[in-house]
Amino acid sequence: MSTLSSWINIPENSDFSIHNLPYGIFSTTDTAPRAGVAIGEHIVDLAPLAEKGWLKVDASLLRQATLNDFISLGKAVTNEARTTLQKLLSDGDSPLKAHPEYLIAQADATMHLPVAVGDYTDFYSSIEHATNVGKMFRDPANALLPNWRHLPVGYHGRASSIIPSGVDIVRPKGQVMPKGADQPVYKASGRVDFELEMGFIIGKSNPLGQSISTQEAEDYIFGMVLFNDWSARDIQKWEYVPLGPFLGKSFASSISPWIVPLEALDPFRVKGPKQEPAVLPYLTYEGERNYNIQLEVAIQPKDQEEQVVSRSNFQYMYWNMTQQLAHHTVNGCNVRVGDMMASGTISGKDENSYGSMLEIAWAGSKPVSMNDGSTRVFINDYDTVIMRGHAAKDGVRVGFGEVRSMVLPAN
Repeated sequence: MSTLSSWINIPENSDFSIHNLPYGIFSTTDTAPRAGVAIGEHIVDLAPLAEKGWLKVDASLLRQATLNDFISLGKAVTNEARTTLQKLLSDGDSPLKAHPEYLIAQADATMHLPVAVGDYTDFYSSIEHATNVGKMFRDPANALLPNWRHLPVGYHGRASSIIPSGVDIVRPKGQVMPKGADQPVYKASGRVDFELEMGFIIGKSNPLGQSISTQEAEDYIFGMVLFNDWSARDIQKWEYVPLGPFLGKSFASSISPWIVPLEALDPFRVKGPKQEPAVLPYLTYEGERNYNIQLEVAIQPKDQEEQVVSRSNFQYMYWNMTQQLAHHTVNGCNVRVGDMMASGTISGKDENSYGSMLEIAWAGSKPVSMNDGSTRVFINDYDTVIMRGHAAKDGVRVGFGEVRSMVLPAN
């Protein structure tokens, strides 16, 4: 793998290497939200570069508060912009060196939701996670439902409550059926949980009635983010039969603010798990469509050090993104630029790689000891959940930064 170097000082093991260049929306005390690219500890303000003619993009699109219109220009444009930025950031004679004002310290910026999310779909595509849940709540000998190995299970989620990293969430309230009771009660959830997921952003629309094949799917995927699909397990357990998640999920989902272009992840492609039985023809695919992305989850109690509770990997996913998108549209459903699709909880084969407290503490039966002497079976008030992810190979590192949110007490 060829490597590039930049004239910008990039800390060792930075997620934001010159091989990455993820897109986001930032603001400062002096500037309104606008498009930028992360490099090391800095953000490249893109609009001035377009005004200079260095980027072949209308500068007005880069001064908008979302990336939707920029993304909609298509990969021919966005990939050329990325290649141009790599040259500007690596060339010793780069004209950008004469304009340090175009480089903003990340510490001085506020990050915003990078796209306006029109629709959001959450999948259920980790066979290890689905099996664990099935063992806990159904028949351990037949943990997977009959359809699970035949299609990527998913549901339509709530786009309005997707929030960027750093935004705290309020403990949700709803109906809960106490153990042994015959009537539900209304209360604050006692089982708030994280779900370690990754999300992908749609970068190209398809007409209603026209499906997207697995071969075409990557042209419709602009890039990826870390995704914490918060869950209220007690609310969810009571409400989800027969139509699935509702209030137990819709109160919040947190994402990392930087969208890593799919092309930046090409070096980290790997084969996915063998799918048995063989999938239907519209779900077949060629090549390596999984990605070796190392993931971790930490819990930080108030005024305490964080503690890692899970280390997992995106490569474990049974159903890959091209299959998810092909299945999503096989009935003619249209997708639009900015739509977000989440992977579903990502769990590995051992308890150190489980992607939710539901699994890590096994429905509350195995409390997790924290460094401060407390224990956790779910997430407490004032706990901050932090997710991180990166891919690394042959000296090249491409990362996602982090997504963090604190749980505040119920109103």
